[in-house]
Amino acid sequence: MKAFALSPSLLNFKSFTFHHSSSSNPLFPLSFILPSLSPCHLRHHRPIHRHSPIMAAASFNSERARAPPAIPMPSPPLSKFKIGLCQLSVTPDKDRNIAHARTAIQDAASKGAQLVLLPEIWNSPYSNDSFPVYAEDIDAGADASPSTAMLSELSRLLKITIVGGSIPELSGGRLYNTCCVFGTDGKLLAKHRKIHLFDIDIPGKITFIESKTLTAGETPTIVDTEVGRIGIGICYDIRFPELAMIYAARGAHLLCYPGAFNMTTGPLHWELLQRARATDNQLYVATCSPARDTGSGYVAWGHSTLVGPFGEVLATTEHDEAIIIAEIDYSILEQRRTNLPVTKQRRGDLYQLVDFQRLNSQ
Repeated sequence: MKAFALSPSLLNFKSFTFHHSSSSNPLFPLSFILPSLSPCHLRHHRPIHRHSPIMAAASFNSERARAPPAIPMPSPPLSKFKIGLCQLSVTPDKDRNIAHARTAIQDAASKGAQLVLLPEIWNSPYSNDSFPVYAEDIDAGADASPSTAMLSELSRLLKITIVGGSIPELSGGRLYNTCCVFGTDGKLLAKHRKIHLFDIDIPGKITFIESKTLTAGETPTIVDTEVGRIGIGICYDIRFPELAMIYAARGAHLLCYPGAFNMTTGPLHWELLQRARATDNQLYVATCSPARDTGSGYVAWGHSTLVGPFGEVLATTEHDEAIIIAEIDYSILEQRRTNLPVTKQRRGDLYQLVDFQRLNSQ
């Protein structure tokens, strides 16, 4: 490829302004200054490199790639612990589903799990018809939300942290797909409402439109627990790398995604996305799916998994019911970030990730 250099004295600059409209900015001007030149003003020249290797290192600040600047990853409250992923079968019997989840959590805790993760929509069949019927008023608690009452009770009795998968939530006349996180004292630490709704159409394979019944959440959720700082997403949220990047910039040690990928996208994307989010952000990613039921209207892929910060699959299962117990070692996070120091190599002079929630809170 030939490279050309422009002689500044030969350039005649013209200014152009046009207006662009969008939903967020109804009308705003964009101005450009463009050179007017003819082919005779181009002369062949060797390629010009903007930076020498030494100058390049000093010419940009990696933290400019994140606005506001990233929060340093805090020292976790413990370096090693066991996580339990409870891949559960789900039936139309809500009381049975709650009792079944209780037994699984107790089983995981008895095997040493200090953090337990449940699947997406574990107390209800996964369907738009079921969401309104099985929805609970989480804020009201007690009898209005028997699923979260059970999670709160067990986290307190067993002295464990529970990322409670997700259940349909009714709030203010709207339905949400909601994950609750409970601390070792039984208190609700955080509530994440699924931000990206599962609206897809793959002809001949699967069509599902969550937005027919559910409302999208508006808030990324990161929470400090007794097993570290955890970023929460639900299923389809994992497809959006920006959310995981925001959690990493907020100092997350671990990302938890309860999810129910299907038989079309599951074989292709489920493990791929988990490994990508872990590799991109150099942290742990844990997922938990319902067990597969070929007789249900929505058939889940299964394969609950724990992925390490180098993108390695540390533990997984197939599609049947299972409880996975695996170890998380946070000391590896710094090791991997030293091996591949991408956090210090980002080109803040070329691109930027903006965390609007943090910016607006400042």
